[in-house]
Amino acid sequence: MAIYLVGDIQGCYQELCQLMDKVNFDLNNDQLWLTGDLVARGPDSLATLRMVKSLGPAAKVVLGNHDLHLLAVHAGIKQAKANDKLDTLLNAPDINELTDWLALQPLLLQLPNEQAFVSHAGFCPQWSIATAIEQNHFVQQRLSSKERNHWLTLMYGSMPNSWLLAKSEEERFRFSINAFTRMRFCFNDGSLEFQQKNAPEHNTNAQLQPWFNLQPQLNNIQWVFGHWASLEGHCQHDNVYALDTGCVWGGSLTMLRWHDKQLFSVPAIK
Repeated sequence: MAIYLVGDIQGCYQELCQLMDKVNFDLNNDQLWLTGDLVARGPDSLATLRMVKSLGPAAKVVLGNHDLHLLAVHAGIKQAKANDKLDTLLNAPDINELTDWLALQPLLLQLPNEQAFVSHAGFCPQWSIATAIEQNHFVQQRLSSKERNHWLTLMYGSMPNSWLLAKSEEERFRFSINAFTRMRFCFNDGSLEFQQKNAPEHNTNAQLQPWFNLQPQLNNIQWVFGHWASLEGHCQHDNVYALDTGCVWGGSLTMLRWHDKQLFSVPAIK
């Protein structure tokens, strides 16, 4: 069995199909692990969701910020923007089934028999791995409950941006969503910053560092993430794998075969 991990698809369904063909993906023996942001901004979010869901146990998904936003839009909590390109998906006859399935997915996955993990944005520097696992369960229980819409209304906002200030259940929920799905740069104390999206070499603020430069536990574990397209797949930490290579922005879609760390990619269809 081979495990293939793929970066942000964001509705780039044809490129996903091309990439799976390129590696001769075998539904009966292989697994496809997705780093989140299956939907939004690309041309075919509906086909993407349907296909990934149809893979059943062969697909392992963590939620990204666009996936969570879809849940909120479908619930009537937020309005979709035109550039999200979600109309076809939202009007699909199976939208309820698709969003119910999506809401069951976690924010964190552990690769089998290894100290290796997958999340959309990364591993918060203020957390231990035990805390990350605990907060994943905390959020997943709420998003998969009958109170899902209530919790979705609480996830928007950037405060508290420090785990040390997240005292209530609501604050811990919002912080955890932000850490798992929105984080790129952090302040030197490990608190989250949400404005900077450029690659680290273009950062001029000495108070900010990429999250992976501030998380000491990455010396002992491995982490796979997406979300940060401007990295273009480059990360200077040996134990960290950045897989969002900006397919939806005209870049490429990238897949990592885990056992030998070989990368595969296909260019965005213009």
